[in-house]
Amino acid sequence: MLTIWNRKELMTTYDLKQQAEIRELLSSHQIDYTVKVVNRKSPSPLGAGSRARTGTFGEDLNMQNAYIIYVFRKDYERAKEIQHLILA
Repeated sequence: MLTIWNRKELMTTYDLKQQAEIRELLSSHQIDYTVKVVNRKSPSPLGAGSRARTGTFGEDLNMQNAYIIYVFRKDYERAKEIQHLILA
């Protein structure tokens, strides 16, 4: 099980298609991963968010969600090599 103590961040992307391709590659190489999705417009404990205040006028809605992909620390180097297959 991936936890905060045994994981390492492989990448962060805002592109839904790219994160799906990376996840598919990791799965095909039997590398466990987890994805954290962060909605940048949603409220947090430190702030109420900005959607109610400003709406979404003029914002790129493709940049609304951040996808953070984590792998086990022991698999990080291998995952990094596999990631370059997509990004190359």
